[in-house]
Amino acid sequence: MTTQFITKRGSELLFAILLGLCYGAALAPAHAQRPEATKAKTQYQVSNLPSLGGTSSAGNSINNQTWAAGYSRLTGDQTRHAALWRNGVLSDLDTLGGPNSSVTWNVKNTAGIIVGISQTATPEPRGELWSSFFFYFGPFGARYINLGFVWENNQMRALPNFQGGNNGFATGANNLRQAVGWAENGVEDPERCVSPQVFQFRPAMWNLGPPDVIHELPLITDDSSGAATAINDNGQIVGISGICDQAVGRHTAKHAVLWENGTVTDIYPDAPAPWWNTPTAINQRGDVVGFAGDPAFVEGDVLHAFIWTREDGIRQLKPLQHRTPEHVDSEAYGINEARQVVGVSCGTDGCRAVIWDHSSVPTDLNDRKGSYSAHLETAKDINDKGEITGRAITDPNTGARTAYLAVPLGRQ
Repeated sequence: MTTQFITKRGSELLFAILLGLCYGAALAPAHAQRPEATKAKTQYQVSNLPSLGGTSSAGNSINNQTWAAGYSRLTGDQTRHAALWRNGVLSDLDTLGGPNSSVTWNVKNTAGIIVGISQTATPEPRGELWSSFFFYFGPFGARYINLGFVWENNQMRALPNFQGGNNGFATGANNLRQAVGWAENGVEDPERCVSPQVFQFRPAMWNLGPPDVIHELPLITDDSSGAATAINDNGQIVGISGICDQAVGRHTAKHAVLWENGTVTDIYPDAPAPWWNTPTAINQRGDVVGFAGDPAFVEGDVLHAFIWTREDGIRQLKPLQHRTPEHVDSEAYGINEARQVVGVSCGTDGCRAVIWDHSSVPTDLNDRKGSYSAHLETAKDINDKGEITGRAITDPNTGARTAYLAVPLGRQ
């Protein structure tokens, strides 16, 4: 299955991609839960978010102002644009001149800033697919340079790369006018880059201006490429460190890392496999969620969700239990201050949106959606109000999907 840093499920699940607060309870081991916490289940009012005319859209981010962001396909389904939903009203964030753009990861800024990735109109000179190819849809998924973007004051602008690099990717932004992601540095690495990827890329943090200034984050010793995936308002950043590989995660995600105070720390040093170890989100407390590779599946067909806290280290978050066929894949994408975690649980029958609500065992959000008829396929982010966004399958015959907003109604 995968969900990468842009995994093979790519646009239809998102690498991609990775979650409210104010409930005050910490995520506790199952044996320490209060009996009432295990019985009470939150119900949700779920609604579709409008589209740009195509048959697929997805919410990948939601902040504390209930700004949901992601993408929506345009009429004809040949391209997609980064999309922002405010009070149910859709804004097309447009592109940097190319066919496609997307908000792919959690953007927690509440001061009017959105970040993501966009194609430009400039042809890709080395034929690289870059990190975005796997989630763009239609005939225009490749052949163009991609850049990280920042959108504010109703305008999109490109973020700079490292010297000599062509492509970039922005994932998250905090309220200190800092954004993170990754960008090429122009260093060819034929031994550790898998064709058609040519250049190394490094984890990046941008101080937003304008002018926007890029800074390189350190890698684990002997690693050559990496990416930053999320940042909080304390300046703590999470991401991956490894080798260049295909620029989609996999062996670039040898190490799941945390950057703070100018240093890099491997938060999962005993990970079962040296691939796909990917933090996807960090809350203001410094708690981290993500997914890790399985030793039996180099390509990332099976992943395992985790939460990392400073006091307890890594703990696994399980897929749905007692299903037929059995679910074996779990991926965590978002976390809020109350340590509620959302993501997906997947098996051969597809994926289901789930929440780990103070438990290592998830709840299927499809069991908590009331009269909402579509199938909740992914849960990509959760804010401090407990509001969730993701993607739902509205027509299993055609594969049509919609972005949704799930608002908690209280515990029953």
